[in-house]
Amino acid sequence: MIKVFLSGSRSISRLNDEVRARLDEMLETGATIVVGDAPGADKAFQAHLADKDCTDVVVYCSGTHSRNNVGDWERKMVMVGPGLKGREFYSVKDRAMARDADRGLVLWDGKSLGSLQNAIELLDQGKPVTVYLAPAETFFEIATWEELRPLYEACSEKTKRLLEERIDYLRPEPGSDDGVTQLTLGF
Repeated sequence: MIKVFLSGSRSISRLNDEVRARLDEMLETGATIVVGDAPGADKAFQAHLADKDCTDVVVYCSGTHSRNNVGDWERKMVMVGPGLKGREFYSVKDRAMARDADRGLVLWDGKSLGSLQNAIELLDQGKPVTVYLAPAETFFEIATWEELRPLYEACSEKTKRLLEERIDYLRPEPGSDDGVTQLTLGF
């Protein structure tokens, strides 16, 4: 059975009809859902899953407690090293979710670096990801690094600059000995 990593920006607190329909398609295939416990998109995903009476859901949490678990589903506590705070604290959980999933669905506000990082993490592991870019109200199906380009191009100039200034990602390079090379988002 396929496992789908649901992720999204904290600024997105409601699922629109298109996103709910896409999620429902995944549920119809019998997918197992792995979702985080953050406010915003994670909680909105959880509310929809609870409304659908889904039972095959695992809520991932950093540390020893969950912030949100709307359906009282199984929890997977991801232990985090001492001293980690903020985004670094929660990214440990996100990496575990990407590792455990087969594919992803990411709701991105066009600004959240964490949501984009989750999509990149899946790609880095050779797993496909569907990204819904909320400002453009458009889905992007991404299974290769080249397919990331249209998503980047759909971003505002401000978001492109933010990404170019603050994000340094790795991607596989065919035939390389170490399997990674720099990904320049400006292409």
